[in-house]
Amino acid sequence: MLTKQDHQQLKIKGITAAAVDQQLTYFKEGFPYTKVVRAATIGDGIIRLGDEVLRRYVDQYQQQSQQLRISKFVPASGAASRMFKAIFGYVDSDDDIEQHPKAKEIVEHLEELACRSDLASALEANGKDLNHLMAQKDYRTILRALLYDEGLGYGQLPKGLLQFHRYSDTTRTPVEEHLIEAANYCADETGQSHLHFTVSPEHKEKFKALLHDKQSSYEQREGVTYNIDFSQQQPHTDTIAVDMDDQPFRMEDGSILFRPGGHGALIENLNALDADIVFIKNVDNVAPDRLKEDTFNYKKAIGGKLLELRSRIFYYLQRLDQDRYAEVLGEVEGFLREQLFLELPADYLGLSTADKAKWLQSKLNRPIRVCGMVQNEGEPGGGPFFAENPDGTVSLHIVESAQFNPNDEQQQELLKTSSHFNPVDLVCTLKDYQGNKFDLTKFVNHKQGFIAEKSKEGRKLKALELPGLWNGAMADWNTVFVEVPISTFSPVKEVNDLLRETHR
Repeated sequence: MLTKQDHQQLKIKGITAAAVDQQLTYFKEGFPYTKVVRAATIGDGIIRLGDEVLRRYVDQYQQQSQQLRISKFVPASGAASRMFKAIFGYVDSDDDIEQHPKAKEIVEHLEELACRSDLASALEANGKDLNHLMAQKDYRTILRALLYDEGLGYGQLPKGLLQFHRYSDTTRTPVEEHLIEAANYCADETGQSHLHFTVSPEHKEKFKALLHDKQSSYEQREGVTYNIDFSQQQPHTDTIAVDMDDQPFRMEDGSILFRPGGHGALIENLNALDADIVFIKNVDNVAPDRLKEDTFNYKKAIGGKLLELRSRIFYYLQRLDQDRYAEVLGEVEGFLREQLFLELPADYLGLSTADKAKWLQSKLNRPIRVCGMVQNEGEPGGGPFFAENPDGTVSLHIVESAQFNPNDEQQQELLKTSSHFNPVDLVCTLKDYQGNKFDLTKFVNHKQGFIAEKSKEGRKLKALELPGLWNGAMADWNTVFVEVPISTFSPVKEVNDLLRETHR
């Protein structure tokens, strides 16, 4: 039962009572598991580009994208605290460093980290010498300076603002690496390059300060003009937390605890963008200059594939609008099966010609996304699968392991058959064949959310995450998977990843 105080709290956040009721129902009833039919593989749902096709798509993208508004969308609000979890574990303990192998690896390879010089300066500002501390094996003091505000404060900053890569004359943060990427595949014929970062409110000014210092030098280097904007996750996308009895989790003052709804909430931020084509990539997935060529080529290639699909779909939709639509029905059906990997429902054949045309229009007139897929090498991430849709059709989806029924042996076996996974490497269209923006919120499968156990002030709670941005939030999009090389994927999930060859 919601109180008067609760309703006032909902009003301030912009959340309706109906939305809260629905979320409480999800906690009590759970979310249905995804019904997976089979894994997508090369030749069956995943396209592998030969050299000639790769070059054709790159050329196609370079020729056709110049007249379009291209944007790069980078979710960058996540805090780096999880990246340093193992280091916090050592620093906040009394253990010997030998008991913390990841922390030991960092101090043993400190010279290889891009932030080493700034760390030394931060220690010096506090009257301490890095080399002396290393000689004394005072590793805890060194790592505290890395993590906490009396030093670099990396444990409290977002990943986008940390120094990732060292070059001969400078170091770069992920934000700077994304600037370079955007200049190479998101610039139009006038040299305008658009980027959008989703950031947390408390860090927005730090992002702006970095760009104030760096943007003009990258514009001169790359020969572009950047148009950069920011957004935050909207308060009305927060979700209610509940206690272990599925009742609203209340704070000491009686207010209800609401938590950020996860990256799925960013579908609203994406929905607000004014762009024809948008590339989506995680903030921490950046490579140093020597490894960027593959990234540039495959970004353009999947962009070229998207433009090819977009052109064909727009043509078919225009024909289906005309009186002689019956002439293209067979061709459109083949396109859906062979190019969009959508299997027609059993009752389709029984429809009238007019109803077939209407059904085909409904399937074509949707946002389109082309997703890069890398071969599975054990990294976490959703996989490419064919799965059933609510209307009985079967199409391509990115499915997380948590969406598989753990009690269904056949489904669990299907999970193991996945040869690829999604590195969050997407390019998508946001406008229809008449130039109107899609309302992306209408293409979300709200029954693909997640429930996780968390804690607050020592009390257990259940948290609800909205359908993931590239999972349920895009469940009803036209989807195509393209294999991309593992060299285009270099995420930093923990600080030790920066010691990998892909970041040196």
